[in-house]
Amino acid sequence: MSSYHRVPSPVPSESFAQTGAEFTLDDSDDDDNGGAAEDLRSAVGGGHEAYELKAHRGGGGDPSREAASFRDALDDHRHRHDHDAASSVRRPSFASAASFQLYTPDEEQAVRRKFDRKLVLFVALLYMLSFLDRSNIGNARIAGMDEDLQTSPPRGDWYEWALTAFYVSYIAFEWMSLLWKLVPAHVYVSVIVLSWGVIASLQSVAVSYPMLIALRVLLGIGEAGFTGIPFYLSFFFKRHELAFRTAIFISAAPLATTFASTLAWAIVKLGEMSPVAPWRLLFLLEGFPSVVVSVIAWHAIPDSPQTAAYLTKREKKVAVLRLRNEKPAESSSSSSSKPTSGLKGRDILAVLCDPIVYLTAAMFFLSNMAYSSLPVFLPKIIYDMGFDRLSSQALSAPPYFVAFVIVLFTAHMSDRRRARTGPIIFHALSSALGYGVLALSQVLQLPLWARYIAIYPAAVGFFNVVTLVVAWNINNQASQTRQGGGFAILQMIGQCGPLVGTRLYPDRDAPYYSRGMAVCAGAMFSVAVLAFILRVYLRRQNRKMDQAEAENGPDGMALEEEGLVSHGRQRLPTESFRYML
Repeated sequence: MSSYHRVPSPVPSESFAQTGAEFTLDDSDDDDNGGAAEDLRSAVGGGHEAYELKAHRGGGGDPSREAASFRDALDDHRHRHDHDAASSVRRPSFASAASFQLYTPDEEQAVRRKFDRKLVLFVALLYMLSFLDRSNIGNARIAGMDEDLQTSPPRGDWYEWALTAFYVSYIAFEWMSLLWKLVPAHVYVSVIVLSWGVIASLQSVAVSYPMLIALRVLLGIGEAGFTGIPFYLSFFFKRHELAFRTAIFISAAPLATTFASTLAWAIVKLGEMSPVAPWRLLFLLEGFPSVVVSVIAWHAIPDSPQTAAYLTKREKKVAVLRLRNEKPAESSSSSSSKPTSGLKGRDILAVLCDPIVYLTAAMFFLSNMAYSSLPVFLPKIIYDMGFDRLSSQALSAPPYFVAFVIVLFTAHMSDRRRARTGPIIFHALSSALGYGVLALSQVLQLPLWARYIAIYPAAVGFFNVVTLVVAWNINNQASQTRQGGGFAILQMIGQCGPLVGTRLYPDRDAPYYSRGMAVCAGAMFSVAVLAFILRVYLRRQNRKMDQAEAENGPDGMALEEEGLVSHGRQRLPTESFRYML
């Protein structure tokens, strides 16, 4: 039989609708025949009371009769409260228990803040060390590395090959992004951070360019596995929270470049007074911290929300519950304690045929041409403008610090407005403008200060674009397997951009490097065009899903009675997936 009774509401009614609703069927041994009791708690807005409806089933109950009984209970509940400002009350529906509060907004905020402080900032530190170890070669070059490692007879393209070697192995091992679903995160992160820290330090003992190139190949393998961090963060954050967290992570790159330029200036000054060549000291001192932090990572990196040592038992439950509607394609239970393990073949095949993945990958490819080249060439570009070596090291830092600040602000606003296209187009065009000014500086005979100022929009623009494109790619895949596959494709195609970028600034083009600047300007303008095309496509797809949902009824889809009552714990879909624009 069906009945209902009142229970006190645990939180004020105005906070009941903060999260999506969930309907859980709980098995309980309430009789000797092993019958199950199904509970639905539905919080009714506009008051400080909640109603708990229970449908009890005896052994051998008829599922269809019980589903009908359950509907009768809901109808009875609705009619009893038609007199109570019905227009302002969101009534429960069969497809979603409208606003049952599983946790309070304060609890969710506490969990999110802990992940921000303990997890996001730590992986940002790791990425800063990663970017520092890959990009400090530009500072080492003007600190004397070229002269010490040059072969006989000398070759003018050894430096470009050293840069290219890193990205060849980096691209070849992008598939390692999928290992985040197969290997415990704390083990995986610790191993790869240790590997790149040791190899980065060993660059200090290179005696020739061929030896340095071999070490750069190994460095690329070590750092390739770390590119999956945005995918890993999706295990802990909602879709509309991901861009800002990805920004914190990726903004460590301009911060690392700022830090690298400032630190390089200090190390070069120190190296001039020591028996060790300044560039060797630079590699050694900037690579060793990664070795130390790899030990900390073993204890600081959680494998899932349920294994985060800094969360209480209640907070771990909230951390899982708040993501229950984020990946409907793979979530069969709200109590899942960790990201879904393994890979789903159907989702991998779907990703391979998804135009969204390839459009974002093309945008990533184009923006990476600038992202990978300017940080390693900027000290030399500024030096060729006419500054001395120490001033070139120092002047390389400010553009990246400005980029660091603006990336965080842009990503925060992008998450808040749940919009990606507008910020991407704006920053892509501003970067194209900065590169365009640099490309035309010789023709226009621009003064030195104007050429230096043009570096700022160029750098700020591509750092913002890279951040938002990565988040956009992950946002628009509905399951963890598809997110992992889409992210791997994004990286494998997008990271081919540096193969072009590292060849854009040969010494023969000094001091204006007009050809490389023009190529980057065209690439960033193309990113803006592709972003607009992707937005048009996503809007069309969302309209199709809206129409399909409308045709299936107000609840978005028809639910079979057998699926409701005959399979233990299940969850009714409460929110349909839509692409983020």
